[in-house]
Amino acid sequence: MRVDPNYVANLSQSISLASNTEQKLSGELSSGLRVSTLSDDAVAVSANVQLTSSIGRLDSFVQSSSRQQSLLQVADSALSEVVSQVTSALSLGVTAGNGTLSPANLSAIAQQLSGVRDNVLSIANSSYQGKYIFSGSQGDKKPFSLDESTTPASITYQGDASVQNLETPDGQKLPMNVPGSNLFTAAGADLLGALNQLVSDLKSGATGSVPADTAALGTALSHLSNQRSTLDSSLNRLTATTGYAQTQESLLQVQQSQLLSVDRVKVITDLKTAETQHQALLSVVASLSKLNLFDYLK
Repeated sequence: MRVDPNYVANLSQSISLASNTEQKLSGELSSGLRVSTLSDDAVAVSANVQLTSSIGRLDSFVQSSSRQQSLLQVADSALSEVVSQVTSALSLGVTAGNGTLSPANLSAIAQQLSGVRDNVLSIANSSYQGKYIFSGSQGDKKPFSLDESTTPASITYQGDASVQNLETPDGQKLPMNVPGSNLFTAAGADLLGALNQLVSDLKSGATGSVPADTAALGTALSHLSNQRSTLDSSLNRLTATTGYAQTQESLLQVQQSQLLSVDRVKVITDLKTAETQHQALLSVVASLSKLNLFDYLK
């Protein structure tokens, strides 16, 4: 009988391979992942890198969107209150301009309108999470200040005209703010200026100017309402885009899981086969240990 000189070496190599296969399959079964290194599946690893990047971008947008939606909702609520306050002021202006009120009544209305002006100014200086809402990009600066030493009283805007945008995953840019100067002191639609002028004319008894003051206030309110609609449109689009991004993120996560996850039934079957082969090889080694060279030559 001819003896294979490499028999023992080949047997040892087979045992090592069977052991490694068994360990690999056990690891896959334990982790639930079939790919852990580039050598496992280079194509899958590359695809996983791309999926991870895409999921990261979507998740970053969703997180930013959540904060921005809250900010837009706060801004919309603030502007809603301004609309309510100014609508009340318009009613007072119409009443004051009918020419039938006594000086005492006009003074009382002027006082009410001063209160409306102060309320609107307070809203214009609203903040959210420590940042002023209507300062443009100057969130650390209080946007408006009132100087009552002038006649009429004057308003100074201390923010800027910067519009902040949020870029969606598909490259759209949605405006996230309207600068306060374009809401409350816009040229030709100066809301706070119109309120100050109306208060001043009533206090001075210049009732003939009240109808024009009231008309100017109405124009300013219409302008503010149009600007508010811009924010509402951004909020609606942002909400819809965020919902779509969350759906896409979930789909990519499922795809990533399917790409990397093991087929548990197949792995269990392969593991049992590997264990059987390993035990069989170990049995061969055990039987060989009981033989000597003369046994091989029989």
